[in-house]
Amino acid sequence: MLSLGGRGLLLGLAVAAAAVLAARLMGWWGPRAGFRLFIPEELSRYRGRPGDPGLYLALLGRVYDVSAGRRHYEPGSHYSGFAGRDASRAFVTGDYSEAGLVDDISDLSSTEMLTLQNWLSFYEKNYVCVGRVIGRFYGEDGLPTPALTQVEAMITRGLEANKLELQEKQTFPPCNAEWSSARGSRLWCSQKSGGVSRDWIGVPRKLYKPGAKEPRCVCVRTTGPPSDQMPDNPPHRNRGDLDHPNLAEYTGCPPLAITCSFPL
Repeated sequence: MLSLGGRGLLLGLAVAAAAVLAARLMGWWGPRAGFRLFIPEELSRYRGRPGDPGLYLALLGRVYDVSAGRRHYEPGSHYSGFAGRDASRAFVTGDYSEAGLVDDISDLSSTEMLTLQNWLSFYEKNYVCVGRVIGRFYGEDGLPTPALTQVEAMITRGLEANKLELQEKQTFPPCNAEWSSARGSRLWCSQKSGGVSRDWIGVPRKLYKPGAKEPRCVCVRTTGPPSDQMPDNPPHRNRGDLDHPNLAEYTGCPPLAITCSFPL
């Protein structure tokens, strides 16, 4: 079961993973000898058609030889629109029209940028990177453009947001929930809810987050020090996280009940 120390271990692993990814991004995007530079018109010849010199696609300006996955990318296949171009946007939006198969990702969120990073990991693992496209993400010198630097910054922000979300989920795991037309709804806590295993059960509470339209049900630890208490803080009240300012009790549910039922 996951103790407080276990939560720290998970967060430590998340931080380490972010550091490893940052190093990999620098390796992916930094200068590399022997890389071929393509102009978009040249890359468009690599669509796997008869007489074409190959079957390539680009993602965030990096060109991959996807000949090994020909059945996915050759003419007439489901992903043929990705061949011979940088269609980074479509990897997130799923818009395979000509208007959607483009490299303009300037309006994507940090979370969507993480989706692109996951795709980049996939291509790095499964295909050979053969060069870079001169244009939005790489200049004529083969070095990253400000647009690619911004992508890296957004990915970093997305990783930080994921780390904070993981930390919050360990502190306030989601409740178990069920609803039926006969009995109404029920919320309850257990030593594993919301995919979080722990050595405490907790009680259901509403968690209000800035910007969220509705609160969500979380399980809250009822004993020990608050999760955010520093070692040099004064003695705690042995109420766990019950006094967190963003929490509220469910009306009609006993304050320390681990199950709250709301009949129709």
